[in-house]
Amino acid sequence: MKSLNNYIDHTLLKATATKKDIQKLCEEAVTYQFFSVCVNSCYVSIAKEFLKHSKVKVCSVIGFPLGAMSSKSKAAEAQIAIQNGADEIDMVMNIGYLKNKDFDSVCKDIEAVKNVMPNNTLKVILETCYLEDDEIIKASELAIKGGANFIKTSTGFGTRGASMQDVKLMKDVAKDTTKIKASGGIKDAKTAIEYINAGAERLGTSSGIAIIKGEISNSSY
Repeated sequence: MKSLNNYIDHTLLKATATKKDIQKLCEEAVTYQFFSVCVNSCYVSIAKEFLKHSKVKVCSVIGFPLGAMSSKSKAAEAQIAIQNGADEIDMVMNIGYLKNKDFDSVCKDIEAVKNVMPNNTLKVILETCYLEDDEIIKASELAIKGGANFIKTSTGFGTRGASMQDVKLMKDVAKDTTKIKASGGIKDAKTAIEYINAGAERLGTSSGIAIIKGEISNSSY
């Protein structure tokens, strides 16, 4: 296993986040050598500027947190984020399309984003809290078909975050061809290691410092 810090996307996505908050997030990411910072798209350029002399990547969320905007708007947001310096994109799947069993539209929505960033890492958020087990399996299949490099459990803004059952179902579909990111509710090292052992290759959390220090965070994400 790599060191825990190398699995962590150090995350700040709350609506009240300020420029100062983002700079603090970046400072922490450099100090603890996290894999990336994960921010809303309006803050990509600020994060990129702050991190330009470090190895920390910049990840931007797209279509966040509902995933219910048009494919064109998601693609445009992703394209602008990449132009502003994002290394990776975490987009939210259109859950309504999935529930409608409009699987072609689900796939085309993902493809629209991947097409504007063919050389960058795309993570597709399934928002598993709203899905039955068979829907998690189908969502995983569609995300992979659409071009996802990772399938991700949660936004952290749904009714719950990741679960071990979610990751198991996703891993059964992804096997070794697509990576998994677990996010939401990972607040201590024990839980982080359990998700990694279950197959997660990235962790989305705002509790990265507590995880590295062996503490338990009271963060909501």
